[in-house]
Amino acid sequence: MAGPQARPRADQAAAVAALVHDRARVLVVQATGWGKSAVYWAATSALRAAGGGPTLIVSPLLALMRDQVGAAAKAGLRAATVNSTNVQDWDAVFAEIEAGTLDVLLVSPERLGNPGFARRLPGLVAAAGLVVIDEAHCISDWGFDFRPDYQRLARTLLGIGAQTPVLATTATANARVTQDVARQLGAGARTFRGTLARSSLRLAVVPGLTALQRYAWVADALQQAPGSGIVYTLTVAEAERLAAFLAGQGFAVAAYHGGLETEARQSVEDALRDNRLKAVVATSALGMGYDKPDLAFCIHVGSPASPVAYYQQVGRAGRALDDAMAVLLPAETDEALWTYFATAGVPDEARVGQILAALADGPLSLLALETATGIRRGRLEGLLKILAVEDVVQREGGTWSLTGQPWHFDAPRWADLARVRAREADLMRRFARGAGCLMRFLQTALDDPDPRDCGRCSACSGWLPHPGLQPSRAAVEAARVFARGRDQVIEPRKLWPSGLGAKDFKGRITGCEEGRALAFADDPGWGELLRPLFAGPDRDAPPEVLDGVVALLARWRRSWAARPVAVVPMPSRDHARLVASMVAHIARVGRLPVLDVLSAEGPPPAPDAASGARVAALLQSLQLRADAALPAGPLLLVDARYRSGWTATVAAARLRDAGATAVLPLVLQQLP
Repeated sequence: MAGPQARPRADQAAAVAALVHDRARVLVVQATGWGKSAVYWAATSALRAAGGGPTLIVSPLLALMRDQVGAAAKAGLRAATVNSTNVQDWDAVFAEIEAGTLDVLLVSPERLGNPGFARRLPGLVAAAGLVVIDEAHCISDWGFDFRPDYQRLARTLLGIGAQTPVLATTATANARVTQDVARQLGAGARTFRGTLARSSLRLAVVPGLTALQRYAWVADALQQAPGSGIVYTLTVAEAERLAAFLAGQGFAVAAYHGGLETEARQSVEDALRDNRLKAVVATSALGMGYDKPDLAFCIHVGSPASPVAYYQQVGRAGRALDDAMAVLLPAETDEALWTYFATAGVPDEARVGQILAALADGPLSLLALETATGIRRGRLEGLLKILAVEDVVQREGGTWSLTGQPWHFDAPRWADLARVRAREADLMRRFARGAGCLMRFLQTALDDPDPRDCGRCSACSGWLPHPGLQPSRAAVEAARVFARGRDQVIEPRKLWPSGLGAKDFKGRITGCEEGRALAFADDPGWGELLRPLFAGPDRDAPPEVLDGVVALLARWRRSWAARPVAVVPMPSRDHARLVASMVAHIARVGRLPVLDVLSAEGPPPAPDAASGARVAALLQSLQLRADAALPAGPLLLVDARYRSGWTATVAAARLRDAGATAVLPLVLQQLP
């Protein structure tokens, strides 16, 4: 695999021997680039030569699976995958397994949620000569990237007979994760763990930059950074924005995240691997297992939620280089995102009770379940996945039903997880302050048995890559012009949710046109100005924000079919003064009348209410004043924020009923 002069590491040879000769269960925790995959390729080759069945590998990412198919071929093995993108190939793959011509089958954990695959799984497991759980930290509650589907598939595979060897591998496991995975492997599991130090990585932290300065710093850095690399962001929106800015500065870059189609992701991966791109601006979707040995740098715009997650991502760089840089640019919004991601996967006892009560009367589709419970779609899908892993619910075709298995809310488990996440966040705060050797800090956070100062990082040596502590003024100004000239389009809602019972609110929605937002989430151009407006007491919009709104309207007007004839303020419970200041300024500059014709009475919809429940509540509370008289023509509907879009949609329906020909929503901030 590695050439005639290559020799296996001692732990590689010992792990292979344990799998092949002793049919043991083995956990390998070693640094990225150490050669964990060589263990299962060598074991597979030996077991197949002795007449064993094919190796079944659980792999969490499509990018990783594609790389592994190629790596298997280099090891003289024939491999194939079964995943959501190649359903049409499944029959041919399974036929090869039955014929004994396939050496390796790679499956994604989400396949177990597919009834067609679940039916085939017992036969696959029975035929397997070796089972491999790659990126095994994903099966642990304590792992930074825990996935319910992954845990379910791993549990199924670990229930196989004692004569089938099992290998679990990861580079990102602290002592608690290692112990948990070893426990799941079973009594007698053998663990091979080495140092996680990466001598080729030169770590650095550049603190105290504003959002615009971070964009500018990356642009300046790419001017002199050798080779190609990855720029990590915490959100999809940030990845797309930063990629657009860097492309505008003349760099060959591309955005990468889980929302891209499979072919688009593969195209970006290949372009980076072939050095046709200077950088890929990516979320964590481009992480585990992506193999580009000469990746020269990783830059993080914002801090991951834990040192373990950070170590995993910077591990992409310097695998076949003597020197690669990994730079962290902490952001003031990091902690809010950490909190969101830390709680997103924790089940809510009351919400689960609603789901189980709704399903008690029989199977329901996802849409019907959403309507019955009032839980938003994304949150509902996450809860159903957790319940399915615990065998409490099951999906059959397009419906969900109860299995009869009781559900217990394990409060101590989730409380422990919250404490672990909080402790990890505190570690990341300390890392971002750069106190002490950065590599030693990461080793200690991962419970490395031999942490040592690296002598190379910014804390040890004072070294910082270009442009140092501050980006150039020219780059900052370019970032400002980009960020404040980028329009955020608000796409209108298309269909009313079902079950409202009102004949005028069924089917296709008309009247609410495409809108505009000054900023999306923590937009680098406006985030620092908008954050105080929403975090503190209600106040007037500052002049700089008002000027930005007018500039946005000036750009937007070029696409209007007709100019608005009046400005309508949205009745706001939390930001009435802010909305009023916007409306007054727009009306004065645009010489338009203000029509204060909407009123809101009664309680607002619950923050996490599903679409049907939200619209039903809005239809009750949001009304047109009895004395309202509207001129014919389009109206500009002004609010502070826009999230689900249903408030603006219901308001637009009221205004259309009163004679408006179109309604154009305008807000300061669109939220994800």
